[in-house]
Amino acid sequence: MKPTFTWRRSKATFLRRFQKAMTICAAAAMLLPTTAALFYAGRLPDEFHIRRGECLHITSAFPIEAVPIPSAAQAAQLGSTPQTASLRLFGIFPIKNVRTQPTEEVMLVPCGAPFGVRMLMGGVMVIGFGEVASADGHCCPAVDAGLAVGDVIIGANQTEIRSTADFRAAAKDGQTLDLTVMRGSTLQEISLTPAYSLTEGCCQTGLWVRDSAAGIGTLTYFEPETGRFGGLGHPICDPDTGELIPLAQGEADAVTISGVVRGQAGLPGQLQGYFAADAPIGTLFCNSEAGVFGTLDVIPDLPAVPMALQQEVETGEAVILATLEGDAPEPFTAEILSLDYASSTRNMVIRVTDPRLLEAAGGIVQGMSGSPILQNGRLVGAVTHVFVSDPSQGYGIFAEHMYAYTQSAAAIP
Repeated sequence: MKPTFTWRRSKATFLRRFQKAMTICAAAAMLLPTTAALFYAGRLPDEFHIRRGECLHITSAFPIEAVPIPSAAQAAQLGSTPQTASLRLFGIFPIKNVRTQPTEEVMLVPCGAPFGVRMLMGGVMVIGFGEVASADGHCCPAVDAGLAVGDVIIGANQTEIRSTADFRAAAKDGQTLDLTVMRGSTLQEISLTPAYSLTEGCCQTGLWVRDSAAGIGTLTYFEPETGRFGGLGHPICDPDTGELIPLAQGEADAVTISGVVRGQAGLPGQLQGYFAADAPIGTLFCNSEAGVFGTLDVIPDLPAVPMALQQEVETGEAVILATLEGDAPEPFTAEILSLDYASSTRNMVIRVTDPRLLEAAGGIVQGMSGSPILQNGRLVGAVTHVFVSDPSQGYGIFAEHMYAYTQSAAAIP
């Protein structure tokens, strides 16, 4: 009887363990989609653009279904008017409700050509401070007045300041300056009294300022119908302060690439080039976190391609248009490794796979910012940054995000 008892006890133990394992598996099966739904809820935007007559489809690792929630008045116009849609994982587990905004197909010409940027600021930017050797000892009037690095001085004693020459002229007499200062997005009034320098024999403020900037980047696209273009995919910032440079006026110039400094881990490479002596090719009207935007003077006769909406971009093979010599762009193979809808500018991680680009440049180098990224016959975005630790990889921005800045900036008078 003892063996029978042992067998029955073992069978009961097995059944209990099996039931416990099944309970754990069932709990895990419920937890996985719930966790995935919470993950996507935090990563997906609250609004998507869709083409008129189409439904929202999101490319993701797990299937996400967008179920329209039209009102009675909208039901007959599904896909042609703004709607609310419920995003559901596997078509079952709710993620979040989003807004869908129907839009027309946007056709853009991908460029990849280098261009030069010359910018005049709307004032002078404070980039540093120095001491003044006055009769009362060493001092810095600018610091004492409360000025900070990154401030933009746009006026002095009710006179507009547009250049460093304007500021020097306002400060030369040593009188107190009632400054109008832009700090971030806020206007401030600051009084600054220059001090007489015993060593220089003149009145000084202790300020280091800059009124302009210039550099080389890559044109991402232009719109054939309007001639408006976008480039860089990131802002032009002051090299000393890191602050976005306010644009008063600027121009785009033709550039010829003369060489490439190959990048390596810990040391980004760069394109080397020179500005052409010809007249400017366009005018800048915006310097923003998504790039620089302007209007071309002459619109090239080149084929346009559809602009991909953010939800149409996929991980996988892609093509980068870039210029390593002269002014003619070439296609290079790449791979989109990951997507980030939550970021406003760093939407993709990309990796260069083309042996030619890896051999010549080590991957992504400075000056390639703005290089168009194409996938499935559509313009999906632009290269923006290189990974310092691995120049074969970098960030990219969605073309849809760049285009939205083009439209909003162009609408501002």
